[in-house]
Amino acid sequence: MNCNLLHIVFTVCFVSSSFFGQSENQINKSKIKYYNGDLFLLEGSAFTNDVKENRYQRLPDKYHGKVRDLVWDLSKCSSGMSVRFFTNSTCIYVKWSVVNSSIANRNHMAATGVKGADLYFKIGKEWQYVNTARPNGKDFEELLVANMDGKRREFRLYLPLYIELADIQIGVEESCKIEKAVQDSRKPIVFYGTSITQGGCASRPGMAHTNIISRKTGIECINLGFRGNGKMEPELAEIIREIDAELYVIECLPNMTKQEVLERISPFMEILREKRKSTPVVFVENLIYEKSYLDNKTMQSTNEKNLALKGEFEKLKNDGFKNIYYIDGKNALGEDHEATVDGTHLTDLGFLRYADFLIQNIKKYKLL
Repeated sequence: MNCNLLHIVFTVCFVSSSFFGQSENQINKSKIKYYNGDLFLLEGSAFTNDVKENRYQRLPDKYHGKVRDLVWDLSKCSSGMSVRFFTNSTCIYVKWSVVNSSIANRNHMAATGVKGADLYFKIGKEWQYVNTARPNGKDFEELLVANMDGKRREFRLYLPLYIELADIQIGVEESCKIEKAVQDSRKPIVFYGTSITQGGCASRPGMAHTNIISRKTGIECINLGFRGNGKMEPELAEIIREIDAELYVIECLPNMTKQEVLERISPFMEILREKRKSTPVVFVENLIYEKSYLDNKTMQSTNEKNLALKGEFEKLKNDGFKNIYYIDGKNALGEDHEATVDGTHLTDLGFLRYADFLIQNIKKYKLL
C-alpha cells in the first residue's frame, strides 16, 4: 500500500513537473527580443526621466542631500510604479536586475513583494492578474505567460516595492509588435506616508493599496511611502507641491509622535498651499494596531496622535485652509482582526480592505 502510494505521488510529481515546464521548453528563446523602458509607459513616477539619475527612482536628483539620507535611500525603491504596453506576442518574458539584492531581505514580507514583478492584462475596463515574476539573486529572467492567441492586448507590469531597480526589460517574440500605452488624461493621486504606504507587507507589488486604487479607479497613483520615515517634513511638502495632482492623501501618523503631529502639520500645509492653493488634501488617522486591544500604552499613544491630528485639522479649517478632509480610521481593515501580518503591516487582504475603505471615503467627499 505504501509502495503504491509512493508510486502515485512520484508519478503525479513527474507529470506535473513535465506539464509546467512544457510551455517554456517549447519556446525558441533565440526568437525572443527584449525591449527596454523607452517603449513602455511608466506610471507611478511623478518626475520625468531627465531629472532623475535612474528612471525608476521616485524623487528628482535635486533633492539628494536636501532630504534626509534615509528618505533618499528609500526613494530609490520603485514602489508604486508600473510599466504599460501593448503586444500581440503569444508569450511574455521579463528580465530585470536590482542594485543590491541582499539588503532587501525582510523577515515578515514575501520576496515577491519586496523584489518581484506582477503582470496584469486589461480586459474591457478592468485589469486582471496573470502571474508574478519571482526573484532569485540579483539578475532575473522569467517567462510570465505563454500559449496566448496572438491578439493585441494591453499589459501592465508592477515593479518591486522595496528594492532599487537597476533595469527591467520585456521580452516578446521578435516577429511581434510591442507598443507604448497611452497616458491617461486625469491628474494623479499622490500618497505620502509610511512603510504601509510603500507596500509593506503585500505578497506581490500589485497588492499595495496605491496600486489597487489605481486599478479600481483608473487614476494613476504616486507612491511616496518611506518605511519608518513618513514624518510630514517640510522638504517633502516642497516635493509634493511640485506634483499637479487630483488630490493628496497624507497617511504619516504611524511614523510620527504626538509632538511631531502638533508641530508639523501647519507648516507642512503652509508650504503645500504656497503653490497648490486648492488641491484637496486628505488626512488619514493612525489605524489601531492589533496589540493595542491588550497593550494599554500603545492604545493610548495611538489615540493621542489621532486626537492631535483631529485638533490640528480643526485649527487649519479655522485658519482658513480650504479643501482639506479627514478620514477616521475606524474599521479600515474590517472587524475580524485578520488583515495584518504582524499586527501592524497589512496582508493582501488588509490592502484590499484598506483600498476599498479609502475609495469609499474619498468618494464620500466627492473627490473621485
